[in-house]
This record gives sequence, C-alpha cells and structure tokens, in this order.
Amino acid sequence: MRTALERHNYRYYVLDDPEISDTEYDRLLRELFELEKQFPHLFAVDSPTQRVGAAPLEQFNTVTHAIPMLSLDNAFGFDELRDFDERVKRLLEVSGELAYVVEPKIDGVAVELVYENGVFIQGSTRGDGVAGEEITRNLRTINSIPIRLRADEVPVPERLDVRGEVYYTAKGFRLLNREREERGEPLYANPRNTAAGSLRQLDSSITAKRPLLIFVHSFGQAVGHSFVSHTQALNTFKKWGFRVNPHIESCHGIEAVIANCQKVIELRDQLEYEIDGAVVKIDSHALQAQAGTRSRSPRWAIALKFEARQATTRIVDIKVQVGRTGALTPVAVMEPVKIEGVEITRATLHNQDEIDRKDVRIGDWVIIQRAGDVIPEVVKVIESKRTGCERPFKLPESCPECGSKVVRLAGEAAHRCQQLSCPAQLKESIRHFASKGAMNIDGLGEKMVEKLIEKGLVQNVADFYDLDLEKLIGLDRMAEKSAKNLIDALEMSKNVSLDRFLFAFGIRHVGEHGAKVLAKEFGSIDNLKNASVDALVATHEVGEIVAQSVFAFFQEQNNLELIEHLLARGVKIEQVEVAGKDLPFSGKVFVFTGALQLFTRDAAENWVESLGGRATSSVSRKTNFVVIGENAGSKAEKARSLGVPILTEKEFKSLLAS
Repeated sequence: MRTALERHNYRYYVLDDPEISDTEYDRLLRELFELEKQFPHLFAVDSPTQRVGAAPLEQFNTVTHAIPMLSLDNAFGFDELRDFDERVKRLLEVSGELAYVVEPKIDGVAVELVYENGVFIQGSTRGDGVAGEEITRNLRTINSIPIRLRADEVPVPERLDVRGEVYYTAKGFRLLNREREERGEPLYANPRNTAAGSLRQLDSSITAKRPLLIFVHSFGQAVGHSFVSHTQALNTFKKWGFRVNPHIESCHGIEAVIANCQKVIELRDQLEYEIDGAVVKIDSHALQAQAGTRSRSPRWAIALKFEARQATTRIVDIKVQVGRTGALTPVAVMEPVKIEGVEITRATLHNQDEIDRKDVRIGDWVIIQRAGDVIPEVVKVIESKRTGCERPFKLPESCPECGSKVVRLAGEAAHRCQQLSCPAQLKESIRHFASKGAMNIDGLGEKMVEKLIEKGLVQNVADFYDLDLEKLIGLDRMAEKSAKNLIDALEMSKNVSLDRFLFAFGIRHVGEHGAKVLAKEFGSIDNLKNASVDALVATHEVGEIVAQSVFAFFQEQNNLELIEHLLARGVKIEQVEVAGKDLPFSGKVFVFTGALQLFTRDAAENWVESLGGRATSSVSRKTNFVVIGENAGSKAEKARSLGVPILTEKEFKSLLAS
C-alpha cells in the first residue's frame, strides 16, 4: 500500500497523470494509517503517513550545508547576458558557442533536501548559504516532495542533497486569502512571503494545511552517483520522483539563450506561479567546475531579473476594515494609478507594525507593487517627497464598527475587536456557533443565517433561542415543516458539553482540542471566567498566546453578558467526559533523545500520544521513560542521575507491541 500511494503521488505531482481520484487517494491513506496503528511493528520511517504534521517544536535547529548554497549574480538586460557569455568564454578559453540551460526563476523559498539511500532524512532553508534552519517536519508535509526516491530506472545515490524552490500557486494563494478574508483575518501580501511563513511554522500541522509545491533545480552533492551535465541531472531527478519545471530549455549559444528568456517573459502571466526572472547556467559540469565560484556566487550561472511591477502614487487616507473575526486591517486609499493596465486605488498596509516599520503616513508618496492577482501593497515611502504636512497613523483603540475596546494579543500582529456581537463579525460568529463541532444546530446554514440577520431577528447568538414558529414562517421560502425542524434543532442544542460550548464562541487560538483541554482542566464556565493568565498557562498544552486570548475573551463585558443570556434562555452545560483514563500510557511522560533509527521522532511521539501518554523535550523527575537512539547525550545522562527508566528503541517497540 505504501508503494501504491507513492506511485500515485508520483503520477499526480511529477507526471501530471493521476490514475485515481483525490477521494480514493485519501481513503487509501486513511486505511494505511489504521494498519500502521494496528500493527506498530510494521511501521516504516518513509511511510506516506509520516507527512502528517506532528507536535509543535520549541525552536528550529541550525543545519550546516555540506556544500554552500550560493546566490546568483544578476543581469538586468540582454546586453548584460552577452557580457556574461563573453566573460565565461574568456575564463574557459573557449571560442565557439557554449551550451546553456535556461530556467524560469521561481519566486519562492530556497530549500535543501537530504536523502540517504533514497530516504528523505533532513530538510533545511538556505539561510545565509552556509547554514539554514532545519524544517524537516514541515517539508515532509509537502506531497510533491518524495519521502523515498524511485529506483526503478536509475539507482539512487548513497547520499543526495537536492535543492529547489518551495512556492504557492496563484490559485492556492488566492484561495488562502479568500478564506482569511471570510474569517476576518489580515490578508497575506504575496505568495513568496506566505510560503516562507508556512515553512517556518513551529507547528507542522499548520504547514500541512497549506497548498505548497516544489520544483527542484540543482544539487549540492551526490555520493555514489555522477552527472555529466545539468540537463542529465534534471532528467535523472524526474526519474527519481522529483518535480522539475517543464519550461526548462537547453540552448546553444547566447543568442538562443536570449530568445528563450524572451519566451519566458511572455509566459510570465500565463504561469500558475510567480517568477521574477530567468536563470542561465552552463550545461557541462566539467566546464562548471573549470569556471569555479566566487565567495558568494558561481561564475558559470547568472539570473536575468525581470522588471518589477511597481508604480508611484500618493496616499490620501488610511481606512480601517474590520474582518469577520474582529481583525482590524489598515488600508491605504491612494490617488488612482495603473500597473499593467489595472487601476489601483487601494493597497493593504497589513497591520500597525508594518505601518511603523515602513513609517507610512497619510499624504506620503509611496511605491506600490502588484504581481498578477496578488493584493497591491505599499513597498516603501519616498521620504524625499515629504513636505511636513504628512500625518502619522495609529489604529483606533475602539472598534469602528461597534465601539468595543480593541486588543492586541501577545505574539500577534493584528489588533482585534473581542465582541462577538460586533456587526462586522456577526455573521461569521453565528455560523461558527451553530456549526457541527460547536452547538450543532441543524438547519442553520449560511443562507438562513443571512435571512435572520437581514430581518433583524438575530443580533447575537443568544437570539437564536428567542425564535418561534411565527417568526420563522414569516421568512421567505420558509415552510412550516422546515421552521419546526429548526426549532427542534435549537431545543436539542440547549444541552451541550463545556468543551463544545467554549468552542462555539470561536475564541482566538482555541480549537476543538484546546476547548477539550480547558474544559477538562477547569470543569466549569465560572472557573474559566475567573481564571488568571498564570492559571491558564499552567495548564498542559495551553501556552502564553492561548492563555492571553482566553483571558481577554472573558474580560469583555459583552461576552459575559452573552453567556448569561444563553443560560437564561435554557442552555445547560453538561459535565465533560474525561477521556483516555484507561489507555495504557495515560499519565506517562516520555522523552526521546538521540538519532532514532526505527522511528522518526514525530512517529514515536504520535504513538505515545495516541496511547494516552505525553511526549516532552526535557527530562525531569516527572518523566516516566527516556527512549534513547544513537549518540544520546545529556538527556540520557540526566535520566540516569534522576533514576528515570531508560529504554532502547527495541525496548520501546516491544512496549508498543504489548
């Protein structure tokens, strides 16, 4: 099944010729996950199930690249490409035409993927070229990155360090921003920065939800395999299961290179991803080696940079938009200006930090940019054009929609209105309140919610429980039977567990699992109302950001009144069942240290948690077991000094099997 799933991945992402539907693929993946859970001794480190996001990291480790990831010199026109060609010919003492390869320059995030005997073991960012951040967990979640290389056509090397660009498609980026807009969250500025932010999530489950893709374009080292040319390397990468850009072309001579670069420029607006140039490389690896490198860039390659899509205009005002989750977004209102034929009058300023960083003021002349369908943004202020009449801007302390106090939670860039009944976020808060994971009110779809708000029947979620047949039948196209079904659903929803009741309010950073954790720890809504930030932080799995968010929610008087209105209308909060007491690892704390061979760290921690236990990163007297791999260091020593039982991987595997 693992082999079949990887084959389907290869056909979908590399060949663009899928054999099964997405639904069928998901079904097979779920079946494999259940099999591995049922038979843990059959687990494999390169299983497709290991793409799933794992427990959040505390920080990223630093990885030194075996061979530095160099940057490229830039050319800003075709004449500079001709200069480059003359330069390398003199260097190589070649009089004839050189063979080159031209590649679209993806506007993404440079990464390195390390494979040992065909298995993906480590991934990292480019960083400063010498060392980057290890983001293995996050890269594993990208389906277009093979976890095990295909070896049916070409044997895989002992070690391969392959390099590429992780990116968002324009469609994926638009969809992400549309979803954020619907949730009332600040919109992302451009695909590249969003891809970078997605890869730098300490919680890889967040990365797993992002539609990231990759094109590979080169390698650092290949132990046990050699390539004659760059073209041969790219063709081999495809056979091993990597995605290689289909618009890469071989060219003989610099004029053919220029013609191909012109073709790439014309392709720019037709591609599903952003490009900002074309990369030109000498094809022969022997000639690349002969040309050599400078300290920061190779002599045998250059990047032709395309013209930026920018314009200059003046900011006449800054307006504040309140999103559907209460986020306040500053928007620059500008004198109309055209970029590539599109008239631009507004540009996002993202948040107050961004305004302060760029020192954007009302009346400023600014450079704005737009790329494809990306939301226009202010790139920089032209300070030399200031007259002294410009006015600084600060987000208001009160919500412009409802007048409630605006708060900024720790660790967040956005300022938010916390009142659930704020007109700007009413529709979304009502929809969430009625959803299946919350109060589960059947019949309250999006159109019904819109009707109720439009007719003034619902101004907050408590108003649901004042609805009756007479009010509902008065709505357009509402039959008596449908109205009665909705009344019955509302009545059934009045008995609700504490965790679902909490989740229904859509408290920032509190999902279904977080609501269960809080309900289990505090037991009642009154205890949560009175909980301090310190008490919340002391709860396992509740960090400072979640604690601040929960505390701020219960400090808002309108929210407290809303809870009282719900209770007064007959909503009864049931006792939460505490699950997991009978699981074999319940109450047990595990620490994993050293290089694990039989499991990935993520998989081992997932097994512990699925059996009721908890995996932590530090050893203490509360630790029950320390599982050691190769080169286990200080954590193993601390375990011995504290008398904490130590298990080898085989002993841990036996414990799982039992």
